[in-house]
Amino acid sequence: MDFLEYSDVSAEIKGCMTTGRIKMTDQNIVFKNSKTGKVDQIQSNDLEMVNFQNFAGSLGIRIFLKNGTLHRFAGFKDSEKEKIAKFFSSTYQMDMLEKELSLKGWNWGTAKFNGSALSFDIGSHSAFEIPLNHVSQCNTGKNEITMEFHQNDDAPVSLMEMRFYIPSNELNGELDPVEAFQQQVMQKASVISVSGDAIAIFREIHCLTPRGRYDIKIFNSFFQLHGKTFDYKIPMSTVLRMFVLPHKDSRQMYFVVSLDPPIKQGQTRYHYLVLLFGLDEETSIELPFSEEELKDKYEGKLDKELSGPTYEVLGKVMKVIVNRKITGSGGFIGHTGTPAIGCSFKAAAGYLYPLERGFMYVHKPPLHIRFEEVLSVNFARGGGSTRSFDFEVELKSGTVHTFNSIEKDEYNKLYDFISSKNLNVKNRGKNDKTSRKDDFGDSDDENEPDAYLERVKAEAQERDDDDGGSDESTDDDFNPDQVESDVAEEYDSNHTDSSSDDDEEGSGSGGGSGNHKHLNKKSTNIKKHDKATDGDSKKKEKKQKKEKKEKKPKAAKTVSEKPRKPRKPKKEKDANKPKRPPTAFMIWLNETREEIKGDNPGIKVTEIAKKAGEMWKELKDKSQWEKKAVKLKEDYTKAMKEYEESGSAAEFKSRTKAAATASKSSSSSSKSVKSSPMKGGDFKSKEYIESDDDSSDDDKKKTATKRKGSDSDDKSTKKNKPKESESEEAESTGASSNESD
Repeated sequence: MDFLEYSDVSAEIKGCMTTGRIKMTDQNIVFKNSKTGKVDQIQSNDLEMVNFQNFAGSLGIRIFLKNGTLHRFAGFKDSEKEKIAKFFSSTYQMDMLEKELSLKGWNWGTAKFNGSALSFDIGSHSAFEIPLNHVSQCNTGKNEITMEFHQNDDAPVSLMEMRFYIPSNELNGELDPVEAFQQQVMQKASVISVSGDAIAIFREIHCLTPRGRYDIKIFNSFFQLHGKTFDYKIPMSTVLRMFVLPHKDSRQMYFVVSLDPPIKQGQTRYHYLVLLFGLDEETSIELPFSEEELKDKYEGKLDKELSGPTYEVLGKVMKVIVNRKITGSGGFIGHTGTPAIGCSFKAAAGYLYPLERGFMYVHKPPLHIRFEEVLSVNFARGGGSTRSFDFEVELKSGTVHTFNSIEKDEYNKLYDFISSKNLNVKNRGKNDKTSRKDDFGDSDDENEPDAYLERVKAEAQERDDDDGGSDESTDDDFNPDQVESDVAEEYDSNHTDSSSDDDEEGSGSGGGSGNHKHLNKKSTNIKKHDKATDGDSKKKEKKQKKEKKEKKPKAAKTVSEKPRKPRKPKKEKDANKPKRPPTAFMIWLNETREEIKGDNPGIKVTEIAKKAGEMWKELKDKSQWEKKAVKLKEDYTKAMKEYEESGSAAEFKSRTKAAATASKSSSSSSKSVKSSPMKGGDFKSKEYIESDDDSSDDDKKKTATKRKGSDSDDKSTKKNKPKESESEEAESTGASSNESD
């Protein structure tokens, strides 16, 4: 039996059973916290005693180490009891006996100190055990002891205080049992007392969380934040992770320290320390150790004199003393050239950093999300604005974190990053492919529409239609400073209507004096137009634009209208050329393909290669197939040599070259045929053809007269456009004017 692994096990951490995964091997016992991701290891040579112990509703294991530390794990099934006992017996040579507990419920017993655990025994059985590293303070009274415990934020109910009464008959003797009890507790309790000189001191460091300026003093087992109002002592064992992240302005750096358990300030708890440094801030310190001590204690990882940017010096010292890695910004770079994405979380603005194994947000409140606890991510519309979007992260626990107001330019970069980390995108359609181009309409062509953007615009258009926004047309094309040219007026879509209206207005009810009446009518229109208000002209312009839009609907482009590119002919293969030999993996796969299908019924064809790759990676002895692959490679090399010497390769190349030359000549001839009808000199406009063939001399004279009249009308129209009522009046009299002309 190599190892045992259980995925749903709880460990006792500060009085609270925390879920995680445990793996027991011949070298160590590893427990990984499912919430924080923290990994605790127990070496096999540190074990002193192992017992079974009954917990509420499940079976547990009690592990006592040689240094006096007590670890307890719960959540094992009764059916696994024999298996676990056999594993410890064969691997660690330890017999597992069940520790019996006292169930009498008495509050009178004997206190026994065993290592870092306090046992309260009633008779020969224990009523309860207290790991003394959970104790934060121990106070004495006349004949009683008060122990205070660290509060665990994850526990719904926490034990904060416990009192032991020592009767007066126990007080006889030279040594006071109350003080002796307190000394025993304080030796193993996690109470920090400042003694000795600090290893390094950093003055006036700007701290964003908790807010203020603090002096950071680093000791062997803890570091202290000393401010004007508050003072914090933080054990090195509570440091979970450390981050160094560049600010978006490229002039400052964040130094973030993750703590578990957090520090407290009244009822407020701070799970993260967020320190802010300027890139130009430098410092130099001298460690109070000799060169030999540095080599013995820290294995030569620290120099006696350290100098450079303040955040780098602090990071070097913290990394060695805490013995934890410092996480950098990773390989993500946004559109601004920095790894920071500007966004808002809840009510405050901050920066989101996509890291190699998770997301980090600073700084109100700081938040670290590991990829392994992410269920899915979602790109959502950002409050009706198409210039930004929201990024939602849903955790497996059901919690959803929403980062608002991210710039649209970050969209492609962030999506590419998420795709590379194989995170599940929630708003991806069923028929969508995995590539960003197919999901969101992005392509190399900048003119291609963004599907997300188009969806937002469509929703905005629907709201405008519901609100009655269609009564007034938009003035997107209106430019009051622009002067229209004669050419633009002539080819305008409303040109024929306006000219005919002018002709109709110019013609009267009587005879051949239409041109004079037309001029008189125009002068009258000019005077009337001078009296018109600005409001009427604006309404008229809006109405004319609306008519233009109705008369010229945009034609929808269809796929059929676009010319298709001709398909390239398939390359001809030489049948005489030897085939490349398969690799060792492919030889093995061909032999075990049916076996994989049998072991995994219902497996998809596309998943067989993936499953085979995993099996091939775990396969230790591959020499059998590697030898076959080498043999086939030698045969292939020999066959290729014979193939080239026979002249078949040269013959095939010459044949394919001749075919390619023939196809090029045929394509060039087809292009010349297509371009021949467009030669200049033979093309005539439609109006010239009609006037030459169908019109008589009288018709030509009438056409010239009409053109002359319309030109004069156009000039008068340029000066002043008639009102809507006058254009309607002209429609009724236009026909007689043309007849008289």
